[in-house]
Amino acid sequence: MILAAALIAGCVFSSYAQEVAKTGLNFGPLPAVGYSSDLGWHYGALTDIYWYGDGSTYPEYMWKANVEVSRYSKGNTVLHSFFDSKYLIPGLRVSAAVSYFGNKTDSFYGFNGASSKYVPELDGITEDGLGFYLMRRDIFRIMTCLQGSFGDSKWGWAGGINYWDITTGHAKNKGLTDGTTSLYDLYAATGVIPEIEKDGGRHLEFKAGVVYDSRDHENNPSRGANLEVYAFGSPDIISKHDNSYLKLAVHWKQFFPLVQDRLTFGYHLAYQGLIAGRAPYYMLQTIQSLNMKQIRTEGLGSTCTVRGTTSNRFIGNSYAWSNFELRWSFAKFRWINQNWTLATNPFFDAGMVVKPYDFDEQVASQSKVSGKLPGTDYDLKDLLYTGDAEKLHMGAGIGLHVIMNQNFNINFEFAKCLDPNDGNIGINIGLNYIF
Repeated sequence: MILAAALIAGCVFSSYAQEVAKTGLNFGPLPAVGYSSDLGWHYGALTDIYWYGDGSTYPEYMWKANVEVSRYSKGNTVLHSFFDSKYLIPGLRVSAAVSYFGNKTDSFYGFNGASSKYVPELDGITEDGLGFYLMRRDIFRIMTCLQGSFGDSKWGWAGGINYWDITTGHAKNKGLTDGTTSLYDLYAATGVIPEIEKDGGRHLEFKAGVVYDSRDHENNPSRGANLEVYAFGSPDIISKHDNSYLKLAVHWKQFFPLVQDRLTFGYHLAYQGLIAGRAPYYMLQTIQSLNMKQIRTEGLGSTCTVRGTTSNRFIGNSYAWSNFELRWSFAKFRWINQNWTLATNPFFDAGMVVKPYDFDEQVASQSKVSGKLPGTDYDLKDLLYTGDAEKLHMGAGIGLHVIMNQNFNINFEFAKCLDPNDGNIGINIGLNYIF
């Protein structure tokens, strides 16, 4: 509804009005009405609350809070709260989030990208009640991060602690027939997913690194660059599954103004990989970030990484991916005492698994099964391992963004993957640019 009203306002009011600095409290309440091709229709309520103080920092807020309570039509629940401020403690940026995701029918397409077969006819819940690519993955998450600068330079440091409590198992949905077999079940039965990990676990993660930021504005930049390099890992002191691990994350984002205040080219190059130890299977798809753009950041695949592909399609120990966008702000106007921008963003994404997860076990799993998947003509051996080498996975599309005060960003993005083995079409209605 707000999206439609903003579009109409863009036609009625001046197409490029001068912005006015915001002061005091500013609210962005919305019904959580959206759609994801992976999760279904989204309904509930959310709000962004901004404090701009005397307006001297605008368009940067002094603090931001976000709360969401919602559900998806495929049975998933979202309970989320988030806080972020550069001014709460002088010289420090403080951010924290507490979230619960009840994912009774989460997507699971196997490990190592192209070596896991994707059969569109088996995706979702079939007419026979089969959910081959579904599993349960409930997540309780607490994330904290502190950031500070090195003097007056654009360089800084970052550090934080995360807590994860993840429960995994067979998918739960009234549309599923009892006793059916999923890919998760096959991996657990053949040992690709270790017995000690198959029900999930709890982890305390520590992260630390360095940051460089020369962007003119974090949430809607037109120029500048941002580098984040940090290590994160868990000593496995809670679940004690013998899987302590250390990972490295690198994110480089750069923006170029092609037409002042109207057209910007931006790109994002990213790597996240295992450098020591062994991460449990249920932690492989967690994409870490210092400053959250999306409530749930997972991959590789779908909304946050390679748009157009299916959610969590490519799971491995290490990933590399990239995003390229042209952001055209085709209208700016004042409406209901707020600064609005309408923008579109044609984009291209690509990524791949660069270090596989338990590849030998995945290959060996073929020798432990025989016959066909019950109720289908698909051989179990082919569904466990295709024999294909990993390759680059790509998607392209376009989005429409309605941005209030350069911070509150409602987006509608449509994407098409370029390989039918990666999915088909991705549609997402949500918040923010993905980088």
